[in-house]
Amino acid sequence: MRDGLKRIGAIYAVEEEIRDKNLTGEIKRLHRLTHSKPHVEAFLDWVDQRLGQHGLAPATPFTKALKYIRDRRVELQVFLGDPDVPIDTNHLERALRVIPMGRKNWNFCWTELGAKQVGIVQSLITTCRLHEIDVYTYLVDVLQRVGQHPAARVAELTPRLWKQHFAAKPLRSALHTLAA
Repeated sequence: MRDGLKRIGAIYAVEEEIRDKNLTGEIKRLHRLTHSKPHVEAFLDWVDQRLGQHGLAPATPFTKALKYIRDRRVELQVFLGDPDVPIDTNHLERALRVIPMGRKNWNFCWTELGAKQVGIVQSLITTCRLHEIDVYTYLVDVLQRVGQHPAARVAELTPRLWKQHFAAKPLRSALHTLAA
């Protein structure tokens, strides 16, 4: 197991080097292919070897983890070919941490539908923060736009696409003009 952790550490060391050098785009992708890919392949080979050694032994947490890795081998390598894909989802997990922290407050949504709506709003807020969008500006704009926006293009109102299409000139509320 210690050997596996060393192999994973080597992959993360390459990512740290990428951050230190401020690599982006195609240069980042090529750096990953040159430096990370051999470590990833060696790690996946190591996983296969460990699974081969355990054969038909009863499942343990370790063998379950190895099978999890083997079953997701393609997905675990996506970051090698796309420089915009991070090596892990830690940034998403940190952003979503606020949801469990507020769980006791949401016990009083009174209905399952109310709880579902709170979940949707929390997801929108978290996505706005991940894309560095002012949540208030986004919500004001989308709530004004939603009635007149074509249903076939509703995806444009998701935070990521909204930033591309509407963030430069968002719709404002009457309160915004009073404050200005």
